[in-house]
Amino acid sequence: MKNTHIEHPEDSILTGDLSVLDWFTDQDSIISTKIDGAPAIVWGTNPATGKFFVGTKSVFNKVKIKINHSHEEIDANHEGKVARILHACFDCLPRTKSIIQGDFIGYGGSDTFRPNTLTYVFPEIITQDIIIAPHTIYNALEDLRDAYAFPLTSNLISTKQCLFVQPEVELYHDREDLAIVCKFAKQMSMLCEFVNKNKATQIKKAINDCIREGNAVDENEIAEKCDCDINLIRLWKLVASIKDDLFCFIEELDEIGCLIGNQITLHEGYVIHNQYGSFKVVDRYEFSRANFIMEKAW
Repeated sequence: MKNTHIEHPEDSILTGDLSVLDWFTDQDSIISTKIDGAPAIVWGTNPATGKFFVGTKSVFNKVKIKINHSHEEIDANHEGKVARILHACFDCLPRTKSIIQGDFIGYGGSDTFRPNTLTYVFPEIITQDIIIAPHTIYNALEDLRDAYAFPLTSNLISTKQCLFVQPEVELYHDREDLAIVCKFAKQMSMLCEFVNKNKATQIKKAINDCIREGNAVDENEIAEKCDCDINLIRLWKLVASIKDDLFCFIEELDEIGCLIGNQITLHEGYVIHNQYGSFKVVDRYEFSRANFIMEKAW
């Protein structure tokens, strides 16, 4: 898939794309754990130069490209904490012919890290210099601007300098209960008036405002505020409830503790990929709201 933002499943239906209703139950799905690290780090071999590089997601920019093949280029393109992190990554990441993206969790020497909203507690003190949670691999034959993203399905091997964190998670295959509700959602969609991308962006912003303020999504309020079909918002709420039910079919298998503030929680969420696309499974009222309102650690 093209290097694009991964959506919440419920947001994807606003324009009339109902493929997510088949995505929920596809038996050939790949699941991975979303790690709440920051910043995003991209590294590997630049096909345009044949040289190793590190960078943030700005390596994929169409115009102001920031690809760093050396410490000098890092200093020219970045500053502050991001520059310091990239210097450490340039020194510590193992060289590879691939192009990989992951989230920076922190520097070694502790068992507790808060790179962003979540605090992670590892079962032992980390001895490596840096900790990265890799999740995506790219195919780019000639230029990073044309890179295509794929879920990273293999485990990277940690080194003495770099710990790769890829928490194990299982998605149960028998999701027949979800299929029944998805079938009803398809029937309900026949009553909806869908919107274009611009209107969908307006609706998503209004919904996020509700979540940020800790309020339930009121279909009457959103429909009036955004001048859209109330049945569309009702469908959005139904798909959101199917997403919430999906958590019952997911089991975390790692020993990493997760906290929001002082409260024990699950991981940020998960990304599930199959023939119908890639979507993130996140509890928006717990994690997304915390992500909106908490001061960023990095």
